[in-house]
Amino acid sequence: MKDVKNKWLELAIVLSAPLLSVIDVFIINIAVPSIKKGVHATDAEIQLVIAGYLLGYAAFLITGGRAGDHFGRKKVFFWGMFAFTITSSLCGLSESALQLNITRFLQGLSASFMVPQTIAFIQVLFTETKERAKAFGLYGITLGTAAVIGQVLGGYLSETHWAIEGWRLIFFINLPIGIVTLWATHKYVTETEKHQRTKFDYTGIFILTTALFSLIYPLIEGREAGWPLWSIALFVLSAVLFAFFIYNQRMKLKTNRNPLIDVRLFKIKDFNIGLIAVLFHFMLHTAYLLLSAVYIQNGLGVSAVDCGLYFIAPGILFIISSVLASGMIVTYGKRVLQVGVLVLAAAFYLQMTVWKPGINTWAIIGLMGLWGFGNGLVLPSLLNLALKNVPSQYAGAAAGIYSTFQQTASALGVSIIGGIFFYFSQQSWQMAYKAGVIAILVCVAMVGIMLQLLPSARTTRRKNSKELIHESVEPFEL
Repeated sequence: MKDVKNKWLELAIVLSAPLLSVIDVFIINIAVPSIKKGVHATDAEIQLVIAGYLLGYAAFLITGGRAGDHFGRKKVFFWGMFAFTITSSLCGLSESALQLNITRFLQGLSASFMVPQTIAFIQVLFTETKERAKAFGLYGITLGTAAVIGQVLGGYLSETHWAIEGWRLIFFINLPIGIVTLWATHKYVTETEKHQRTKFDYTGIFILTTALFSLIYPLIEGREAGWPLWSIALFVLSAVLFAFFIYNQRMKLKTNRNPLIDVRLFKIKDFNIGLIAVLFHFMLHTAYLLLSAVYIQNGLGVSAVDCGLYFIAPGILFIISSVLASGMIVTYGKRVLQVGVLVLAAAFYLQMTVWKPGINTWAIIGLMGLWGFGNGLVLPSLLNLALKNVPSQYAGAAAGIYSTFQQTASALGVSIIGGIFFYFSQQSWQMAYKAGVIAILVCVAMVGIMLQLLPSARTTRRKNSKELIHESVEPFEL
């Protein structure tokens, strides 16, 4: 059995992947104006700085998770981190919008291979219920904290002028962290068991990647272009490809040809409900961070630096409530998350009604803090609820599916809720924020409904993987 200290050391090392990947999603929000000026980008090109990263990230997550199962999670994590570090530096060296958008896409692709390994490592390293809950809690804390760090750094670095332009530091900051993580991974992280019984499913990769691209690209670009015919055609194509992908994976499973994902995972009720909750929560989470950053600056007249600093208080409260939740989730189960949903609903409603031009600074910080506290009760534990009944040998596939839902939800949040926000901004920023927050509250309600549908927490000992395969993951009848 692996030494307890070594397990937590390995977790600390692999948590660098979600930390860096999430920072690179949110650090752009406040820094967009300086990046746009730095590479002389048009509005459409600067949108792709965010969209390109999300597209590369979401499209290959399941592939990245499955690659860890097949080739070894340490190996895939190491080379994913290596590629992420290199592409981050290339982003910082970009001289044109085209160069930046290409390297941002490759940066997102690199993240899609390293991040699922973190979730898979947690499931393999921590088999005891309480330990796994704590480990998933730390993962969730990392996601939420990274989002806040990204906002703060984006505001600070965008107005920083050292030897090089501040916006370039946004990408170069990944270089020293990446080098240290690569060294620590090589020295301290041990390889996991490989599952190489049959050939890797390259056909499945191609079908799924094309389907995800056909969904995500028009979601991000379609609204700005006025929903032209090509965007509708891509939506139809994505639906057809997703249906064909499921059929293709079922047939490969039936004939023992090692499909990209084991579709029997979707026979686990907790997994399905948890994924839907994740979908709506990350829609509102990502959209809120974008909406609040833009509204605080444009609607309330706050500078970029001060706006970034406003995210420190909710970040601290997020960490505090996350730690509390990770300890209480074992005893109280989903009730902890349900309380968090109520706190989030209250925070968003008060922001919608109270945040107006001339508002006191502490009223802004206080309501953001309330949001941070509620988010800490929900976000870290969603992952644990979604994956708690997944057998360890399916860790990579489940992690890839979870992460794909998470990143696709981020794209949906930015495109749908962000689209509502920017549409109404033509009338007034206050009306735009109100409309956006109403859409966010709908997502909060959906998360609450999914949590209500989840069965109550069980304190009995976890079934072993063999029992789960026979009882929770029954074969499909084709």
